[in-house]
Amino acid sequence: MPQFSDDLFLGTAQGYIGTNVSNSESVFTGSISSTTLTVTAMLSGDSLILGQYISGSSVTAGTYITAFVSGAGGTGTYTVSTSSTATSTTMYASGNSGLGDPSPMEVGVGPLGREYVWDLIPQTLQTANIAASQTPAAAGSLTLTAGTSAKSVVRTDGTTVIQLDVARAVQLTTASGTITTSRNLTVSGYDYYGQSMTEVIATGTTSSAVANVAGKKAFYQISSISISGALPVAITVGTTDVLGLPLRVYDAGYVVRAGWNNTLANDAGTFVAADMTTPATSTTGDVRGTYVPSSATNGIKRLVVVIALPGIAVGPNATRTGALGVTQA
Repeated sequence: MPQFSDDLFLGTAQGYIGTNVSNSESVFTGSISSTTLTVTAMLSGDSLILGQYISGSSVTAGTYITAFVSGAGGTGTYTVSTSSTATSTTMYASGNSGLGDPSPMEVGVGPLGREYVWDLIPQTLQTANIAASQTPAAAGSLTLTAGTSAKSVVRTDGTTVIQLDVARAVQLTTASGTITTSRNLTVSGYDYYGQSMTEVIATGTTSSAVANVAGKKAFYQISSISISGALPVAITVGTTDVLGLPLRVYDAGYVVRAGWNNTLANDAGTFVAADMTTPATSTTGDVRGTYVPSSATNGIKRLVVVIALPGIAVGPNATRTGALGVTQA
């Protein structure tokens, strides 16, 4: 299954970006007599370093630390550049006289070059591997039967589900015949990460031909399918080639490459961006986005999609929503 690449990860590192103020300011209690600074308590921020500017009530402007006398960046005694007389007061340390402008930013630039490699071989789509042919006589639940490329499993919570080969959208197929009143199918189940989800798919109306209606959400497990009323024709439920992306991708620009069927050229498939509607509903799209390869899946062709990850998906500012999308409905 998909994996992160670890080609480059800087993490927390000192950079030289800013405008004369350290990204993380230190606050402390202390006093200055002539050029001797005595720090009695560190209140917040990082340890003090050589070159940092010191400011506060009665402190001469432009004063900075020139030497450690005792202590190691916290409480202790320091030599400063300019004489002052400041009694015990709150002082601040920021910037760096040795670097000028820009000054160091201790948070650094965070992760760079982080990519997610989505690698899978989807099986051939099936029109009846979730629910075999049946003609609903009234509103109620369809009978689910695991067919080709699907299996019946029992989840750890005791729920029996039809599990697909990969997360993909489902489709309903109605047999030939006239449907004058559209019925709603409510598909319930779970995504690849085990989040419960539902989708409402309407049969639509037909005059005589076979009708296929695809959903928009990528299910990994199906627990139940209910229909809102009787149908005069038989119906089956199966899979599509609408494959669910493993991470939220809300812009095609984040798809670095889509490789399909052992071809060097980028695949001309169909990408649908993540639906970021909050809250999600049973009629909104997939919360992470979907991809349809340019030719039919067959259990042999391999799909390899490289996804660039923004800062909201990975790194110190990442969130669950940024990585995996809004909560499923």
